[in-house]
Amino acid sequence: MKFAYTGIEVKDMNRSIKFYTEALRMEMLDRHLIRETGGEVAALKSKDSPQLLELNWYPESRYHEGSELDHLAFEVEDVNDQIGKLTKMGAQVARETEVRSKYIVGFLKDPNGIWLELFQARK
Repeated sequence: MKFAYTGIEVKDMNRSIKFYTEALRMEMLDRHLIRETGGEVAALKSKDSPQLLELNWYPESRYHEGSELDHLAFEVEDVNDQIGKLTKMGAQVARETEVRSKYIVGFLKDPNGIWLELFQARK
């Protein structure tokens, strides 16, 4: 398992992208709609840093101050195998595993309720 990125929820995608790219000089790597949620996602990165920041916007958001951390993402070899292991250690399944065009994605909540995304590339 490898920590991949931090996802935060934003109220306004365009305003957030402008802030992170102009004020913090991050580079936008990707931006696209998410069919499964009806939302939108953008990936950003600072020069010389391996860490990614994912901005997430959802049309049915219940965004409020304190809810900005959307999830922590981990790349895994087998999503279902890791879900089994992590639930035995106190995590709870948050959403059904999704088979997307490029990835298989599972969502759990850690014992504190923080969302974790597990993803694997589809072969």
